[in-house]
Amino acid sequence: MKFGVVIFPGSNCDHDAYHVVSKVIGQPVDFIWHKDEEIDRYDAIILPGGFSYGDYLRTGAIARFSPVMKALKDFVRDGGLALGICNGFQILCEAGLLPGALLRNRSLKYVCEHVNIRVERADTPFTRGYRQGQVLSIPVAHGEGNYFCDAATLAELESQNRIIFRYCDASGAVTDESNPNGSINSIAGITNREGNVLGMMPHPERASESALGCKDGRALFLSMAESLREMIKLRA
Repeated sequence: MKFGVVIFPGSNCDHDAYHVVSKVIGQPVDFIWHKDEEIDRYDAIILPGGFSYGDYLRTGAIARFSPVMKALKDFVRDGGLALGICNGFQILCEAGLLPGALLRNRSLKYVCEHVNIRVERADTPFTRGYRQGQVLSIPVAHGEGNYFCDAATLAELESQNRIIFRYCDASGAVTDESNPNGSINSIAGITNREGNVLGMMPHPERASESALGCKDGRALFLSMAESLREMIKLRA
């Protein structure tokens, strides 16, 4: 089993993701430069948070053309797991691997704080270590985290149970006040149709150790590792 963490010019959470995979859940991991095209040796790819070159046009608008993204499309088509966090979520949407777009926050201000998110599904490769309805405390740090999609896409996401996380209050209630960026239907994370690509705005890697004040994000990476073990066994 091996993870890869993609580095775009401007990424600043790449080392955080690398640390969680290598030190916290104890799995092999490499950095992948955004111009690399050979990613077949990996089982899971993480697009980390931060910034990517060309964000002054629109977040992820230029990064989507990086050679690694073409390779990633083939990778997920063949069943590999892909996780996009914050800017990584934005890039996945720009690349067409996830539907919708991330717009400026409703407040037009940068938001950096711990928020609560509710686990809508606990049967995905990314959330099997959680309980459905469980409330997690995970930090956000973004200026363009306002998820938006058209009515038809939203209906599809709802009907196919592809909304994995929603912003909520501490009790698990979804309220307008608990939505930090104005995302439609309080969406904090979604998957593709096949369920092997997850994009989320909150940063689970920043909530994976007690030293950081919270480890609610750790189970996401452990879930990925356990899912990969089963996938590898099936291929053997």
